[in-house]
Amino acid sequence: MSSRPQTDDASLPVRLAGRTLKEARHVCAFFNSREEQNKILMPFFQEGYERGEKLFHIVDSRLHDDHLCACADCGIDVEAAQESGQLEVLHWEDAYLKDGYFDGDRMVAILEEILESNRAKHKLTRLMGNMEWALEAAPGVTDIVEYEAKLNYIIPKYPDPIVCVYDLTKYSGSVVMDILRTHPMVIIGGVLQENPLYVHPDEMLQELKQRAA
Repeated sequence: MSSRPQTDDASLPVRLAGRTLKEARHVCAFFNSREEQNKILMPFFQEGYERGEKLFHIVDSRLHDDHLCACADCGIDVEAAQESGQLEVLHWEDAYLKDGYFDGDRMVAILEEILESNRAKHKLTRLMGNMEWALEAAPGVTDIVEYEAKLNYIIPKYPDPIVCVYDLTKYSGSVVMDILRTHPMVIIGGVLQENPLYVHPDEMLQELKQRAA
């Protein structure tokens, strides 16, 4: 089957959580439940689907079917979109935890390759990563803050929105604060807003080095 008709203009307004995304498109999305997550994010994905844009999602394999059901419920023809390649769903084991461990530099390279490879066909990629992989018992997962900071070196080069999804009920306040400081945009309470706590990656990485020392 063919994919949805695509637009020729990647600069069309992108709506997310009640607002229009501007140039800063690295978004930290905090939710208290899967229901809240789907209510806020699925219209964002559905908008991209209608425009023929790429939907690239990285999820917990245990929630694969639930995620596809949520996509279908919001109006995405999941089977056709997967056949055409417009919708691509990877599991943590295929990305963040490839080969059984997390390597932040490797993952940054993977994401950049995803954005580059989808540019010609789909113009814009709406990429979402469910971040609870960092709670798994796997080597390297404690480097999540460093990884999020490093993403800010590459994401500004692309128009594609990147949404990192966190379950607020599963992280400590100190981790949430660090994650906040690595994202220029944040969804909290169901609303997208500019993040006044965001710091430049140079500063954040230097601070992490000092802590380690």
